[in-house]
Amino acid sequence: MTMTDPIADLLTRLRNACLARHPKLEVPASRIKREILQLLKQEGYIADFSDASEGAPAILRVVLKYGPEGRPVITGLRRISTPGRRVYAGAREIPRVLGGLGINIVTTSRGLMTGRECAREGLGGEIVCEVW
Repeated sequence: MTMTDPIADLLTRLRNACLARHPKLEVPASRIKREILQLLKQEGYIADFSDASEGAPAILRVVLKYGPEGRPVITGLRRISTPGRRVYAGAREIPRVLGGLGINIVTTSRGLMTGRECAREGLGGEIVCEVW
């Protein structure tokens, strides 16, 4: 079965695992998913991720992060740019997520970056998703 939007699949798996309070989850691997997970780890939304595949289908294992009361660190995820509707923004037009409490993930000519990094570097690009 082919998947039309693998990024939306990753975000849905993350959202569902957080709501079900799972300690970890596995997703099919791709380069863009690795970069998204690297940004989420760097920003403190997930604890860790690793390449867990020994066979042909590449798999990424994601360790989720929870607060002291057992509440998930990721409270919301939203896909912004979809295969049917691409959303682009310039460096000055990238919206803030929850007044700066969340992050945008933006794909630029230099790779994936957060919205804050794009503003600092003066780069625009395609807004992939929002995380808060």
